[in-house]
Amino acid sequence: MMLEVRDLSVSYGTRRILDGVSFTVEAGQWLMLIGPNGAGKTTIVNAVSQGVSYTGQVLFEGKDVRRMRSRELARCLGVLTQNHYVGYSFTVEEVIRLGRYSHRPGYFEGGKDASEARVRDAVAKTGMGPFLRQSVLTLSGGELQRAFLAQLFVQDPRLLMLDEPTNHLDLIYQKQVFALVRKWMEDTGGAVVSVVHDLSLARMYGTHAVLLERGRPVVVGTIEEAFRPEVLNSVYGMDVGEWMRGLLNQWD
Repeated sequence: MMLEVRDLSVSYGTRRILDGVSFTVEAGQWLMLIGPNGAGKTTIVNAVSQGVSYTGQVLFEGKDVRRMRSRELARCLGVLTQNHYVGYSFTVEEVIRLGRYSHRPGYFEGGKDASEARVRDAVAKTGMGPFLRQSVLTLSGGELQRAFLAQLFVQDPRLLMLDEPTNHLDLIYQKQVFALVRKWMEDTGGAVVSVVHDLSLARMYGTHAVLLERGRPVVVGTIEEAFRPEVLNSVYGMDVGEWMRGLLNQWD
C-alpha cells in the first residue's frame, strides 16, 4: 500500500472541515477527490502533505508521515497547488532545479549526474526548453504551471498530489497537464491524488475516487462507483448526467 489515510479529521476552531475520512492509494492508481465547493477536498491535500494539523493517521508505505523529515517526505510525496504566487525573478531553469533539493546536501550542489538527467527529462516532457533562461515572472498561467510540474518531476516523488492543477487554465493547457501526469504515471509506476472540480476530467482520467459532502466521505471506491447517478445527484443536488449531456449537445 503506497498511501493509507485513516480516520482523517481537521477542525478550524469549532468548525469541523473533515470528519473521519479514510482511503488508500496503490501504485498505478489515480484517485480523484470530488465533491461540491466546501466539501474538504483541498484540506485533504493540505493534511496529507503536512500543511495543516489533523487527527487520525497518514501512512506512506506503512510509515507515519508525521515522523518523516521534510527531505524524506519530499522524496515520497510531491504537491502541485492551483496557484503560484511568484514574487521573485528566478529563471525557469532555476525553479525547475529547486525540485532536486531533497536529493542533495544543499539546494544547488551535489549529485550532479543524476540531477542533470532528471532535469533534462523533466524539461523535455513539459516542453519548457524554450523558456529556461526566461524569468518566471514573464510566464503565462499555463507556462508557469508546466514549470512547476517540471519541478515536481525533477523532485522524483512516488506520489503526486495535485490541487486543481488546471484551474483557470485554457483548454489546451488542461489537456497538456493531464496528459503529462498520465504519462508520468505510466513511466514511473507512481500514483496520483487530485482535487478536480471538472467531473468530466475526473471521469476521463481517474481510476478511483473519494466523493465528499460537507467533509465526510460518501463514496470511497472506483471511479464507476463514485459516478453512480443516484449518489452523484444526491451529493450535488441536481441531475448531474442530464446537465453534462446538455452541455455536450451544444456541440452537435
